[in-house]
Amino acid sequence: MASILIVDDEPDIRAVIRFALEGADFRCLEAGHADEARRLLAAEEPDLMLLDWMLPGRSGLELAQQLKQNPKTRALPIIMVSARGEEEDRIKGLDTGADDYIAKPFSPRELVARVNAVLRRTRPDDAADAVEVDGLHLDHISRRVSVGGQPVEVAPTEYRLLHFFMTHTERAFSRSQLLDQVWGDQVYVEERTVDVHVRRLRKALEASNHDRLLQTVRGVGYRFSAKP
Repeated sequence: MASILIVDDEPDIRAVIRFALEGADFRCLEAGHADEARRLLAAEEPDLMLLDWMLPGRSGLELAQQLKQNPKTRALPIIMVSARGEEEDRIKGLDTGADDYIAKPFSPRELVARVNAVLRRTRPDDAADAVEVDGLHLDHISRRVSVGGQPVEVAPTEYRLLHFFMTHTERAFSRSQLLDQVWGDQVYVEERTVDVHVRRLRKALEASNHDRLLQTVRGVGYRFSAKP
């Protein structure tokens, strides 16, 4: 589970961000100012920081510059979050070394999509390994799915959905979570789209009886499991 450090001096905004991120299965840490954020970074190693520009005392811009100059925190991905949405402000924020810039107000779905996009760009590609569940084999290098050496034809979107499920087995995900994790930057896709692609994926896995692995969790969404 990836962890996100939220640095914002407004508790209500932190609460909104935390709710959106926890709904997408992220672990959240919070700081109300730059010094508190630095103390947290000394004890924790978050995967990404959401950093407000306008902080009391030291600004988020100053903090970002200091973190990027420190060898211990240089690799920490930073998304600047600010009410300052002019092009000049965005450029200034990105020039500090921030990986992305989000202007307030923003939608929670867009925020989660941006976080996922930055993590995909900045984290090592641990998805290159092959994965197998109950005889169903997925090779992410060749983008092939097979059962007992026999190929299973899976369309591109269903492939991404299957890869996510096979690397996150035994956990139930809502449709909204699947949209954020699999579709990511396509933030205006409707939740019912998930159901369509789940049906197509089940159809592709039907011949080998692996469609049983893709389970409906009533009141929640879907789970991928070899357990009955």
